[in-house]
Amino acid sequence: MSRLTTAEMRGYQQICGNDGAMMVIACDQRGGMRSLLANDPQAQAAISDKTLGDTKADIARFLASKASCVLVDPICAVPALVDDRIIERDTALLIGLDASGWDTSPEGYRLSKLVPGISARSVRQLGATGGKIMVYLRSDREEANTHNINILRQCIDDFAREDLLLVVEFLTYRFNDEDEAEYKSKLPSLVVGGSRICLDSGAKVLKIPYPGTAEACAEVTRLAGDVPWAVLSAGVDHSTFLKQVEDAMRNGASGVIAGRSLWKDCISLDRSVTRDRLQSVAVPRLREIQAVISAHFKGVKSEGIDQGQKADA
Repeated sequence: MSRLTTAEMRGYQQICGNDGAMMVIACDQRGGMRSLLANDPQAQAAISDKTLGDTKADIARFLASKASCVLVDPICAVPALVDDRIIERDTALLIGLDASGWDTSPEGYRLSKLVPGISARSVRQLGATGGKIMVYLRSDREEANTHNINILRQCIDDFAREDLLLVVEFLTYRFNDEDEAEYKSKLPSLVVGGSRICLDSGAKVLKIPYPGTAEACAEVTRLAGDVPWAVLSAGVDHSTFLKQVEDAMRNGASGVIAGRSLWKDCISLDRSVTRDRLQSVAVPRLREIQAVISAHFKGVKSEGIDQGQKADA
């Protein structure tokens, strides 16, 4: 498996807390955030990038400041987060490379897209600790992944040339003609298989969906070896996500990269409402997640943090 370089390790340390575990607040969504702020498609389309940027700034100010890192997009959130001194000195910054949404192939496969003009060099110029790339994968159908694996490898190579940390994320999805129950039964194997594809492509840090079972979590950990992996929230309710985090951490995860489960019912076009609910609702949720992580993660608090040290299985 690919190992972090010295520079990448430094970046990885910075996206982790004092316990050595990842606790990243994700708010790089654009379309998904618009759908939470307004129900009507016309109203959603009327929400400007500036409004989204203000919402992300509030999430960074009130929520990410109590975590180790914030993940944002390069369209709405930066450079204002840095230039306006919204992000705190001790909060690391990841910038997502993936464009909102996807294209669809004639066969019905999801084709991932990149934000035009964003590279490892521009991520560094925006003051970020590192980048994040998300692609869609169906590990049970090789031909569905060719386009997205090419994008993945392109980004991994780009960040390697710049010697900059890159977090690799994948999502799986159901085909239009696929039975929902059948798809759900495949999820553990799809997450394990998607993790294998990312690792074989050179990923050094993973952000993955909850693998579905304790056994699948343990299998991801076995496959990953020294490569740390974080579980994402996928917008499930907070109580469900807490159980998923417990399961993941108990079976080898190195932390959490969570967004909507923390703040999806807290954001509003009324910024005073957003700020109140981030403090009264989202922050307590974050503290509960941090407590679960601390209870299970055995990190190293001295200079020699080893990304291979993980939770008890």
